Amino acid sequence: MQISSNVLDLHSFNFYKMTVFTTRKEIFTFIKSAKINSKTIGYVPTMGALHQGHASLIKQSISENNITIISIFVNPTQFNNSSDLDKYPRNLESDTKLIKEINSNLVIFAPTANELYQGNITSKNYSFGGLEHEMEGKHRVGHFDGVATVLELFFSLITPKRAYFGEKDFQQLQIIKKLVTAYSIDVEVIGCKIHREHSGLAMSSRNEHLSINARKEAAFINRTLLEAKKQFGTKSALKVEEWVTKQFAKNNYFKLEYVAIANTETLKPVKRKSKKQKYRIFIAAFIDNVRLIDNIALN
Repeated sequence: MQISSNVLDLHSFNFYKMTVFTTRKEIFTFIKSAKINSKTIGYVPTMGALHQGHASLIKQSISENNITIISIFVNPTQFNNSSDLDKYPRNLESDTKLIKEINSNLVIFAPTANELYQGNITSKNYSFGGLEHEMEGKHRVGHFDGVATVLELFFSLITPKRAYFGEKDFQQLQIIKKLVTAYSIDVEVIGCKIHREHSGLAMSSRNEHLSINARKEAAFINRTLLEAKKQFGTKSALKVEEWVTKQFAKNNYFKLEYVAIANTETLKPVKRKSKKQKYRIFIAAFIDNVRLIDNIALN
């Protein structure tokens, strides 16, 4: 449901079953009204193709804020592969339906790329102290510049008190925390646990591209991560990474892109374990030509 950009009375907000804004002017006007009425805003950024993982973020925001805004926007500047951008699932109607089932009094912001970027669809260049050069940064050149650029735009428009991100994209989460610190953006970045399917597969919009059989086989990632966690208690990080690599090499369904055990804060590869440090294991792999990522804490 659209509401006009001159609606400022939030007392009538709860009477709307669903509010969808598509322009910067509309969202700016709504935010201005919310601030005047001392409403706290929670923000959940998404690229659509919503699933129960997104739903868990939305529910947490609802519980902690007066107003929750969900952006639905497939950001072109964070794709280093144009075919990946073209294939990314888009269905605003089904996304709106899922959101409405959670709560009928929410706000969706779904601009076009030209509207959000005001005709200049390019990334800024950022430095995140080396975080951007590890793992995903090595394999998706420019990806985090695109992520940071679009989030700066959304943060400046929505000015939320809190923003919610899933730990499946753990490297992205750490970079966003760096972004808001480095650029003095007044928002609390909240990381939320990975939501998984019954098989253990991390929920992702990309899962929609998997065949029924591939989706079943994809649970192999989580099983491997859990076994790696057990081994990490007695073996070196290098030995565990070697074991994971061998497991994927024996699996005919998968092509492993990388496995990395890294320090949780710096994301630097582990050379020697320390009881004073926290570590996670990260995997990126292809199945059915679909790229999946996952990670878990090791200690």
